[in-house]
Amino acid sequence: MIPFALRLAVSGGREALARLATITAAVAIGVGLLLSTFSSVNAIDKVNARQAWMNTGAQAATTTANDGADKLWWEARMDYYDGKNLFQVEAAPTGPAAPVPPGLAKLPAPGEYYASPALQKLMGSVPAAQLAERFPGHLAGTIGDVALPSPDSLSIVIGGTVDEVRALPEAVAVSSITTTKPQDCEHACFGAGVNGDAMVLILTVVAGALFFPVLIFIGTATRLSAAAREQRFAAMRLVGATPGQISVVAAVESTVAAGVGTAAGFLLYLALRPLVADVPFTGQRFYLDDLGVGALQAVAVALGVPLAAALSARLALRRVVISPLGVSRRVTPKPPRAWRLIPLAAGLGELGWLVGHHPSTTNGQSLGFLSGFVLVMLGLVIAGPWLTMATARLVARRTSRPASLIAMRRLADDPKAGFRSVAGLVLALFVTAATVGIIGTINSERGASLSGDQMVRKSVVDASMTGWGDGSDSGSSAGTIPSVSADVVAKARAVPGFQGLALVHENPAGLGAVAHGARRLVPALVSCSDLAQVPVVGTCEPGAAVAAVDRYQFVDLQSGAGKVWPSVPISAEEVDRLPVRALYATTDGSTPAMERLRTLFSRTYPTHEARMADDWASAGQQRLQGWRQLANVVLLTTLPIAGCSLAVSVVAGLSDRRRPFAMLRLTGAPLQLLRRVVGLESAVPLLVVSAISIGAGFASAAMFLKSQMKYDLASPGAVYYGLTAFGIVASLGIIASTLPLLRRITGPEAARNG
Repeated sequence: MIPFALRLAVSGGREALARLATITAAVAIGVGLLLSTFSSVNAIDKVNARQAWMNTGAQAATTTANDGADKLWWEARMDYYDGKNLFQVEAAPTGPAAPVPPGLAKLPAPGEYYASPALQKLMGSVPAAQLAERFPGHLAGTIGDVALPSPDSLSIVIGGTVDEVRALPEAVAVSSITTTKPQDCEHACFGAGVNGDAMVLILTVVAGALFFPVLIFIGTATRLSAAAREQRFAAMRLVGATPGQISVVAAVESTVAAGVGTAAGFLLYLALRPLVADVPFTGQRFYLDDLGVGALQAVAVALGVPLAAALSARLALRRVVISPLGVSRRVTPKPPRAWRLIPLAAGLGELGWLVGHHPSTTNGQSLGFLSGFVLVMLGLVIAGPWLTMATARLVARRTSRPASLIAMRRLADDPKAGFRSVAGLVLALFVTAATVGIIGTINSERGASLSGDQMVRKSVVDASMTGWGDGSDSGSSAGTIPSVSADVVAKARAVPGFQGLALVHENPAGLGAVAHGARRLVPALVSCSDLAQVPVVGTCEPGAAVAAVDRYQFVDLQSGAGKVWPSVPISAEEVDRLPVRALYATTDGSTPAMERLRTLFSRTYPTHEARMADDWASAGQQRLQGWRQLANVVLLTTLPIAGCSLAVSVVAGLSDRRRPFAMLRLTGAPLQLLRRVVGLESAVPLLVVSAISIGAGFASAAMFLKSQMKYDLASPGAVYYGLTAFGIVASLGIIASTLPLLRRITGPEAARNG
């Protein structure tokens, strides 16, 4: 029976071959996207493993037991260059058996350093005063790929003596190198994208969101020429074929195409790997080798997709299997019932329940949100026919035009067929609304303070190395700079692009402190002559010599110009004798100016940290860029697939209904009337269910954001509305482009042979 089924599958001429080619293409796209998503999730795990060593010394990450063993003095910090993270380690062994980080042949000796390939390239492309002069010594080797999360990673391991490294503020002695990610990575971890749990969750939801429109496309493709195949199979039943034989024939047709499509999908995945590797989901590119699919995942896809195609074919032809006269007896199908709204309501209800009952684990979150989003999408597909029927009946009662009456009556009689043609686009609009809602809100919440014309362009040396704290102490001088030499100030002023410099002093007497609940917030002290050089911080009161400035203003990403800081009863000479908490310099915003100042301060005060306003924003900007890239991938994938599904569905519907339309033309119905009927049959369910789908997408996004991130849904903006309008107009254009086929397929021969 199988050889006969294979022969039958290609014996229908160009129409049969076109159907098989369409099924193959749909399956290939679905498999390629699914494997790409799997590989991205797997790559995040590999990235975590590659950079686990960077968390050596973090709390609960490193073993410090076995006091008799040789240890490694270790101090890790995050430096920056032009908005890029630069991971820096200073290390010194206490003996020959001290642990060696991965990617290094041996530990660098004092005066040596190992650098990543990207950092070496960067150091060779910019003046030494901007970067290379920060690192004492000379290049001794290259950090291997095994220790780098990305080919773009900027990392350096600097060798020093035990006394030099031990004197650094954050230095610790470790007896092993960390090989796993600490549990509390939100605050204790180094490296961009170490904590990929959020991205794994998003990618898991996106996988379902991407694959659903593809499934609709595959299902639509399998129904091409469904009416002709049903009649052929019914004829086979009438001449003695058993239900089992019909099932085998139908399954072989779909399985062969799905099998070829699955193989093509694996090839498509291999072709997409370089493109996926360049998408900075975690803020940086992936290594190509990290994008891989597990054996179990590959087997599940290779066997599951053809099996699903065979099952789809079996369900699509169930009328023929039940009775050989099932096709001949063209009766009005039973109307869909209101229970079809239950899955949609259940999906929205599950997401709403998660708002108040947030899962504590990443696996629980992935399961909860993925099942919720999938249930909503499934609910839209299930509820679509009922919504189509309800709308058609409502319009039919309020119209008297022939085309509208015919179209609405046909939709009301068979709403499943009417909705089927637009189901893919409806899901694409849901995915678009949910994706834009989620990622747009993340960008709005996390990006508002990371960009804008008012961002302060500054270079800051925080002398405490631990930041400004909460400002509630009395101004201890521990970790401060006793004094700043005139030579350092002169070198800073000599940097092209330099604009101003202020010395930010400690406030041991607590002058100008304010009560904040149970705490006293102690401001920093700045002489008014210095404050006048950095107007982005604010100004002094008229006639004042020293101002009390809120410590947080020095790390604020927004300009403080226009703020007037209160004066304090201390002279400028007395302030100059106080320890310096930070050097605060402003520039013209050019990269050479900022990086030369950073290098100058880093070299002059190696135990302190040189930071810029952009540095606080850089990691966030990288993550936001990853979200934007992901949104683009979703939008540029789902909408074209939905358009293809719509075109195939409309053409398939015209082909299946060629005989009824031919009979109408023979009875005198003008061709223009039939075109309006076809257009209305597709446009009405498209517009009505799309509106509900978009609303469900935003509602789902709002509940996800509230549960997962405590954000309120932000308005998507004009770009989204323009994109949605373009998608709907393009869909109507696709429908219109198929209407010329009516003239060719509704001739007199169709009435005889249809």
